[in-house]
Amino acid sequence: MKYLFAAVLALGTVASFGAAEAAQGCGPGWARGPYGRCQPIRRAVVVRPAAPVVVVRPPARTVVVRPGRVCPYGTVWRYGRCRAY
Repeated sequence: MKYLFAAVLALGTVASFGAAEAAQGCGPGWARGPYGRCQPIRRAVVVRPAAPVVVVRPPARTVVVRPGRVCPYGTVWRYGRCRAY
């Protein structure tokens, strides 16, 4: 009985080290990155040259920006003027 229990324990331990160890705990198609996060395994990308791309710029918009208020250190802009905290 001792040998049977030891064999089952050994087989259970070996069986638990399957794909999870190979994929570093991230799952199939993923691997650990330099900071420990799971990242997809990047494959080589082949790009064929395509027809030339025509880019049309939209007309420029006029944007009016009011100058910001600058209050001295220790004050904040409230109710139309610089006030103490």
